[in-house]
Amino acid sequence: MGTVVRCHIRGVLAVFEAGFRDELTSLGYTSSSMEWKVNEASRLSRWMTVRRLSPRDLDDARLAEFFTEFAASRKGPTALGRFGPLLRFMRLRDGGVSDPVAEPGAFDGLLGSYREWMTGQRGLAARTMDRYETTARRFLRLYTHESADVDTRLGSLTARTVIDFLLAEAARGLSSGSLGVRACELRSLLRFLYVRGFVDAPLAGAVPPVPGWKGATVPPRMSYKQVQALLDSCDRTTVRGLRDFAMLILLARLGLRAAEVAGLRLEDLRWRDGEVVVRGKSRRTDRLPLPADVGDAVVQYLRKGRPVTEARTVFVTLVAPRRPLHPAAVSQTVQRQCRRAGLPPVSVNSCGTPTWPRRASTPRWTTRRYANWPPHGRGPGHEHVGHGGG
Repeated sequence: MGTVVRCHIRGVLAVFEAGFRDELTSLGYTSSSMEWKVNEASRLSRWMTVRRLSPRDLDDARLAEFFTEFAASRKGPTALGRFGPLLRFMRLRDGGVSDPVAEPGAFDGLLGSYREWMTGQRGLAARTMDRYETTARRFLRLYTHESADVDTRLGSLTARTVIDFLLAEAARGLSSGSLGVRACELRSLLRFLYVRGFVDAPLAGAVPPVPGWKGATVPPRMSYKQVQALLDSCDRTTVRGLRDFAMLILLARLGLRAAEVAGLRLEDLRWRDGEVVVRGKSRRTDRLPLPADVGDAVVQYLRKGRPVTEARTVFVTLVAPRRPLHPAAVSQTVQRQCRRAGLPPVSVNSCGTPTWPRRASTPRWTTRRYANWPPHGRGPGHEHVGHGGG
């Protein structure tokens, strides 16, 4: 392994070097990556020194000017985000580059109120709210044009407006499943507008149902041998392999969703009780038995693979800065390991087997291991699933 050359920050930002190095260390950067970050900080510092700028002078306009010159000197594409650790550190030390604070207009205020309503009244997860807000923004921008008189324009919404929006979405080529999701998101927005008095009529009822057979999109489960091949594809002599194996066995044995695996916290593992707490949709919390093989896989990852970090989630990124793993990364892990195992790529929903059932499709209490658990349709999160339970 080559020798890492130590860099130094020259110029007006030199006073931040020691603290910046400590910050990078706490974020989990390796020594070589740390020197890259310090070298980039030195580039910015020298640029500011030549122009006689102090840290307080580094506003958004100046930063954009520097980055334009910096990007032009690079061979490949680059992004301003690579300076994120330095800029965040300087903000924390009151060293300039303050976050822009803009007074929200009526349009942004409306979207903010909608998000607060989804949080307080619906208890939706952050990712779900992001998706709902995106649809709301598109719909409202189309019919209010982000004007100051949002209230007046909302008052002119009609059932025809709602239907026209969905027809335009269908014309974009959305599948019936995606169109059904869009209809659900639109109903949520229209309920909010009616409850808060922005519209006089309950327009949510004007959203037409999207035709499609119920259960037609339930994903097929992998066979036992396929799931075993998927698990065996993880190289558990590496940090990545330990983490991926622990995530995959949680998906397969407990039937968790990607977001539930990503959201699993250290305090959710109740070792003495042999249980794991799963935080699902709508703020629901379930307690599930923790099989010995699943617990062993998680323990091996925590002891030998999980990096030191302040994050409380079980699964974190392998590359600095250390942060909680995104649900999309869990799905990407399934896809990657399928390719490594020589299997056709499948979704997270397909990781259950007849022996290890998928939680979101068939209740896991059909397994022989938990034969004395509640019957079909009576377990946490499955009150209405199964053979007449409910």
